[in-house]
Amino acid sequence: MVLFLCSERKSMAEKILMIGSNGQIGTVLSKELRKKYGGDNVICSDIREPIKSADPFLIIDVLDKAKLQSIIHDHSITQIYHLAALLSAKGEQNPELTWKINMQGLLNVLDLSVQENVKKVFFPSSIAIYGPTTPKINTPQYASFQPTTIYGISKIAGEMWCEYYYKRYKLDVRSIRYPGVIGWQSLPEGGTTDYAVEIFHAALKSGHYDCFLAEHTALPMIYMDDAIRATLELMEANAESITVRTSYNLVGMSFTPGEIYSVIKNKIPNFTIQYKPDFRQKIAESWTESIDDSYARKDWGWKPNYDLDKMCEDMIAHLKQ
Repeated sequence: MVLFLCSERKSMAEKILMIGSNGQIGTVLSKELRKKYGGDNVICSDIREPIKSADPFLIIDVLDKAKLQSIIHDHSITQIYHLAALLSAKGEQNPELTWKINMQGLLNVLDLSVQENVKKVFFPSSIAIYGPTTPKINTPQYASFQPTTIYGISKIAGEMWCEYYYKRYKLDVRSIRYPGVIGWQSLPEGGTTDYAVEIFHAALKSGHYDCFLAEHTALPMIYMDDAIRATLELMEANAESITVRTSYNLVGMSFTPGEIYSVIKNKIPNFTIQYKPDFRQKIAESWTESIDDSYARKDWGWKPNYDLDKMCEDMIAHLKQ
């Protein structure tokens, strides 16, 4: 009983700042963090007000280093989840701005975390770091990474900065290379894997979907529930068990637009699809088809709960509500 109370006090002592909380992952992750640490101990932030109330919430531009420092200091922040970034498809429309936000924003967070003695930092990386020289089948943890988008370039550089800050300053930075994240909680925000979310909304709303990727384009994916659980499990793991200080490979499943369409059509028989590949097809073709995430499984016990069938069933049930 005494041990339980001590553990509870230690957990409640955490003060967490989430930067970029309005995004697809942030909206869900912030709720789970508040369940664990208490609502007042998780401060959400973004450059715009959230659609739904997220108190406590602060407007923060991650490029405003002085304001960011004052918030970290004044609120005695112990953990930072740095989710603010421009994604792959949107990033190609303004590469210079994407680099500035994704890279300088991360450097501000890392630098201030050292100065203000922040205990842990979470940085989301992406399969966008993979490129034409990366093995496409069962992509290993360590391989040749030559990303073809500015988003991917910023993420691989970010991984190296995270490892650098860990080795030089002992900053406990942890990271996951997210595959395409699929969830019913929010609409996608400009990524190449967005079709895997859009397709469900189209199936239920209009009964037809124009897919911007070709039918047989296989990509690694993960259901939102698994993505959030993986993030929390990584951040809660003992530091001694973390052997990867760049970013962990992670995957839930891999499938093509044709395969997910087939599963959805079994549940919504009148659903139709047409494949109209656009500029995102080249981006997808530069990425991998399947991933070896054995380091995550070995170091902190990662194991997905959702496959394609289970995910589709859950997505449709929630969206119908």
